[in-house]
Amino acid sequence: QIQLVASGGGSVQAGGSLRLSCKGPGFNPDRCGVALSRQVAGKQREWVLSVDPGGGTSVAGSVKGRVAISRDAAEGTVYLHIHNLRPEDTGMYSCKATGGTWCEQADWGQGTQVTVSS
Repeated sequence: QIQLVASGGGSVQAGGSLRLSCKGPGFNPDRCGVALSRQVAGKQREWVLSVDPGGGTSVAGSVKGRVAISRDAAEGTVYLHIHNLRPEDTGMYSCKATGGTWCEQADWGQGTQVTVSS
């Protein structure tokens, strides 16, 4: 059971950028995929992007063109650089391992808060 933890959030001005990360014990981004979601209190969780072990990505229209993704297998980490941040990007961002038996994660992991001010 993998438990990915998101980190790298913070408070930024609109137009700024943040480098988020997803990592956890036993997570190998060459073997497992990762999904990223965000949620604001009182609202439904929103899918943001997914990365497969081969590096292929699917990105929600709300952030398309504003993200860069990298993977460090040795560190067991996926990095997500989100730039040109907008106030509507505000939310709690969480990660989940995907892709198979060795990558199973039932629940979204501990999140990191992103707050974007105008």
